[in-house]
Amino acid sequence: MKKSKKGIQTFLGPETTLEGKLAFDGTVRLDGRFTGTIESKEGALIVGEKAVIHADILVDTAVVCGEVSGNINATKCIELHVPARVFGDLCAPTVVIDAGVVFHGNCSMNRKDVGSSKTINLSEWQT
Repeated sequence: MKKSKKGIQTFLGPETTLEGKLAFDGTVRLDGRFTGTIESKEGALIVGEKAVIHADILVDTAVVCGEVSGNINATKCIELHVPARVFGDLCAPTVVIDAGVVFHGNCSMNRKDVGSSKTINLSEWQT
């Protein structure tokens, strides 16, 4: 039987505390505490509501509902959902921040339709 690449491949529960470098493929959900760095070229990271993460993050997609102290860089998308608390900079082509999320940092969005990465200038979109 062929294994599916869909769904969560790794889950770290709320009683888990880890320190170091987390590198993965697929989807990882963190609900505990993590300190270090998190990297995945094509993976998705889900930060659960009770998670406390102290790390710089580089992933394909990041969905945050818990607390992150560190910069988040994503090649596709970053989503911050209530009750997320993020203290660091965000960089992705698409960034979604729900009303009620606590966010302290800078946000940079790169356009995917441009050959090279380019920070969006708001004046480009105003008429």
